[in-house]
Amino acid sequence: MELFAARNVTKNFANHQALDKVTISVPEKSIYGLLGPNGAGKTTLIRIVNQILAPDTGEILLNGRKLRSDDIQLIGYMPEERGLYKKMKVGEQALYFGRLKGLDKKEAMKRLKYWFEKFEITAWWDKKVEELSKGMQQKIQFIITILHEPELLIFDEPFSGFDPINTNLLKNEITSLRERGATIIFSTHNMGSVEELCDHITLINNARVIISGPVAGIRDQFKLDIYRISFQGDPEKLHDILNDDYEVLDMKSSSSEHTARIKLHRKSTDNALISLLLPHFHITSFTEEIPGMNDIFIDLVNKERQTVN
Repeated sequence: MELFAARNVTKNFANHQALDKVTISVPEKSIYGLLGPNGAGKTTLIRIVNQILAPDTGEILLNGRKLRSDDIQLIGYMPEERGLYKKMKVGEQALYFGRLKGLDKKEAMKRLKYWFEKFEITAWWDKKVEELSKGMQQKIQFIITILHEPELLIFDEPFSGFDPINTNLLKNEITSLRERGATIIFSTHNMGSVEELCDHITLINNARVIISGPVAGIRDQFKLDIYRISFQGDPEKLHDILNDDYEVLDMKSSSSEHTARIKLHRKSTDNALISLLLPHFHITSFTEEIPGMNDIFIDLVNKERQTVN
């Protein structure tokens, strides 16, 4: 079921088109990656969702209906540039934002106590924000974003400023929030995080959607039918055995084992390749090379630039 959608959203500024008929659909209880190079239009779309900006044309839907002004209570947003008041004390500020999101003081304090203890930051309660490191400020911002337990959470570069330990902590919390029913959109340049966390992605470049869909399906779409095969036996036989349906891209050998990368042409299959090799070699591993999201991202953006130029 779809929780959030943008339908043909367009946004223009003075001499710049930020979004050009952008359409995305975010399934309920999913983690959705919004990707693209700097200036692609991601932040503009996020600001429209949060009603900071209004679209020129198109519409934003939440739970199947057009977004309303009071829906802001159903959304949690952690902006990349953050939004903390540096001179305010941490606890005072967290409580203030909790009240802004509709929580009464007692409930806000109860939830803040839980999260401050969980993140082991209770000692920061009376410190000013400016006294904290960027990573510490990130934790406070994260707590403020999720405190009112919104249906839709939007994180813009959520791992910026975190060391690996705290990055992993935040990833676990994001996964846990999804398991408890939240739908999550996050914008990031970290392709490793996309592959680790996201169910679906949309890539935006030059204000337009370039590709959108399930991560597994997109990776499968861009595979090159290349297989990495480790085997024992005479490597010289490999070229004699394989016909024109196969191409040996490269081969490395050790004293007892050889590893070849073989590309399949025409309508060849991995099963047919294995059948050709088994009578002649002892195969120790057989894996398909599936491109990572980083490679796909770079390839698509470069092709888009070539098309524009």
